Amino acid sequence: MNPTIEVVNGRKSVRAYESRPIPEGVKQEILHAAMRAPTAGNMMLYSIIEVTDQALKDRLVETCDNQPFIATAPLVLLFLADYQRWMDYFKYADVKARCEGLGEPMLVPEEGDLMLAACDALIAAQTAVIAAESLGVGSCYIGDILENFEIHQEMFSLPKYAVPICMLCFGYPTEAAQARRKTTRFAPEFIVFKDKYRHLEGDEFETMFAPMEARSRELGNEQPDIAWEMYRRKFSAAYAKEMRRSVARMLAWWTR
Repeated sequence: MNPTIEVVNGRKSVRAYESRPIPEGVKQEILHAAMRAPTAGNMMLYSIIEVTDQALKDRLVETCDNQPFIATAPLVLLFLADYQRWMDYFKYADVKARCEGLGEPMLVPEEGDLMLAACDALIAAQTAVIAAESLGVGSCYIGDILENFEIHQEMFSLPKYAVPICMLCFGYPTEAAQARRKTTRFAPEFIVFKDKYRHLEGDEFETMFAPMEARSRELGNEQPDIAWEMYRRKFSAAYAKEMRRSVARMLAWWTR
């Protein structure tokens, strides 16, 4: 098998790390890979904050839904959607005066610009994940960084056009983490369509969720109810409600 495909297939979330640090050279390779990721118009509409202060990491445990492994991760990287750098450059280059000379208002970032910058940040983050995996370094996404926007904004001195999109913890996996079974994925026929979107039908859902139900039974749940479990545990949970509130606040801040 192609070694790159092997890396992709072998990767899983790692939440337990050995105490040894990630060597500086390895860290720089991960960061270099992230910065070589595809980016819209070569604008690199993201920034990466390496979180090294233990007090900040401890605080992130609390603000990111009480996940203790964040505090012990050897490397924590926060990925921001960032248009602030370009707005600062436009100001430095006096783009506003050039716009006024043409009788045009100078534009500011809007929702579409945030979406584009978020894509840039996520592409860079995933490239870092694959690079790390190829170097024997495990990783775990922290989606909960989307919660508590106001707190994170203050913690990291974030300006108007730089907002958190995702966070990653990296470290060498423990033996137990290495042995942990990978989660299953849905079969391609339920995800990959040709030319247009297709709604799934009743029997297809039964087939689609059969592996997940089987795994649930292995864990002792004799009558798994995946729809209700996922709705209650993921979609309607308190952290999901906080994420919606926080992201709405983030959007309002960006576009006010």
